[in-house]
Parts: sequence; C-alpha cells; structure tokens
Amino acid sequence: MTISVLGAGAFGTALAISIARDGRDVLLWARAPEDMATVRENTRRLPGHRFPDSLKVARDLPAACATEVILLATPMQKLSQFLGENAALLTGKTLVACCKGIDLETGLGSAEIIRRHVPDATPAILSGPSFAVDIAAGLPTALTLAVEDGEGLQQILSTSNLRLYRSADLVGVEIGGALKNVVAIACGIAIGAGLGESARAALMTRGYAEMQRFAIAQGARPETLAGLSGFGDLSLTCTSEKSRNFAFGLALGRGDTLPEGTTIEGKATAKAVSSLAKKLNLDMPIANMVVAVLDKHLTIKEATMALLARPLKEE
Repeated sequence: MTISVLGAGAFGTALAISIARDGRDVLLWARAPEDMATVRENTRRLPGHRFPDSLKVARDLPAACATEVILLATPMQKLSQFLGENAALLTGKTLVACCKGIDLETGLGSAEIIRRHVPDATPAILSGPSFAVDIAAGLPTALTLAVEDGEGLQQILSTSNLRLYRSADLVGVEIGGALKNVVAIACGIAIGAGLGESARAALMTRGYAEMQRFAIAQGARPETLAGLSGFGDLSLTCTSEKSRNFAFGLALGRGDTLPEGTTIEGKATAKAVSSLAKKLNLDMPIANMVVAVLDKHLTIKEATMALLARPLKEE
C-alpha cells in the first residue's frame, strides 16, 4: 500500500524517507515540490539525505489524499485550517497527526481537531523523542503511536530504524508532546541566562509535574506521561540544541537575535496551556512564567525570582 505524507518540513520528510527506505511506496506532498523532485532531497529543510526510489514527490493534493493512511506533518497552528479546507479529500481516511502542540485559537489537541473537521476519519498521533536528522539518517528511534485500535497501523508505519509503541491514550500522548516544548523553552532560557545545569534539572522535574497535572485534568492516564511521548520527549528536547524550542529559549536567555522563519511550537502552546490552566484552576507556574517572558511582562531575572519565591510545599 502507498502511504502519504502531507507536509515536507524536516520531520515529514524524515518520516517519508524512513518508510520508503524499507521499500514501501510513499507519496510526499509539498506546496512547491519541483526542486525536491529534481534533486531527490529536501535541500531546504533536510539537506544531505537522498530520497529512496520508492519515495515520490507530488504537488497534486487530491492524488496524495487518495491513499488510506495519511501522515499530517503540517505545523500545529496550521492544522485546523488545513483540515477545514481539505476535509472532503480526507473523509474516511486514517489521519496520523505528526505535529506537537495545542491550537491557540481553540485550545484543542490534534486528535480533537481531526474529529471536528473530519468526523468520519480515524485519528491517530505519532509522538515521542526524535530529531528529523536522526530518523532520516537511519539511526534507531522509538516513538509512540496513539490510536484507539491500531495494531495494523503500528505494523504499517514501523520501519527498520523506527520502532513504534502503541497507546490508546490519545489525550495523554498529545499533551506530552505539546507541553514538553514549553518546558524546553524554559530550560533553554535557564541555560542561556547562565542559571546552570541544576536549574535545568529542577525545571525538567517540576515541568514534568506540570505536564502530568495538566494531562490528568484533561482525562489522560498518568502513566502515559512516563512513556516516550512524555518523559522521553522531555528528556531529549530539554537537553539538545537540535531542539528548536530549546534553541529558541537558549537564544532568548542569552539575549541573542532570534532566528526568523523557524516553527517554534512551544510559543503558541505555552499561551494556550496557560489560558486553559486558568480556566481549570490548575497551578502551572513554569508555563505561566514562559508566557510572561515571551510577552515581555517579566524579565528573565524577575521570572526566576518569582519561581524561587513561591511558597514552600511537599513534593
């Protein structure tokens, strides 16, 4: 069977390469595919990784949506618009969201957005600790595939270097993948501002507690956050400059000029999470401080002091 990947960013391209490397037919849809189709690599987003012969590049969206299994590799903040505009092409399909975050406008995760726009599709989520360059290079990577009944899908999407673990907790998987980006920004700020490795460890640990608190309030299973899409993704994203969210926080903490044109999902997610947490009466101090720094309501020093001055309590 042919598998389609809609969106030719680094992660979507890497998934397409990994699946096609095992000899399966893959159709990678991009808005401007001409260069990729000619040079057989994504020179803009993932240079140096050649496309396998079974990976085809297409600009025709209806043709790309003719397959039964479709990976949605669009940015999270554009997912709702994309599904709304193309719902008729996606009806009855298995739609696997490969983006991480919470929609700023609606406060919804990717699975619920899929259900809202394409109610008769089967929603799934692919999340976990992974960098596109590692997947494209064939390095061993493990991810979580969240779907209500997905043993067959697990077999279809697993590859020789990409090991998928199955979960039925879509809410927990999507929240883990979303909130770890917020904590990664906080950790990047701490390292960039010279607050030290101990501060990063504290932020990761207390950030993980916030992730669990938020996920449980949304009906997720707490053990899901201990898996690849929670603790695993948090560990990777908060400790490597390959992480766009950590690198963004690092530049912010150093006072450097921030790069433009790069998708930093954690920025919008932090604002969405902070807003939802207030409605749910949840204590989310790290997320709130990230928003305060991003909106320039607090300096990094003021945010640090505010966190340190919080009332003492049991862990």
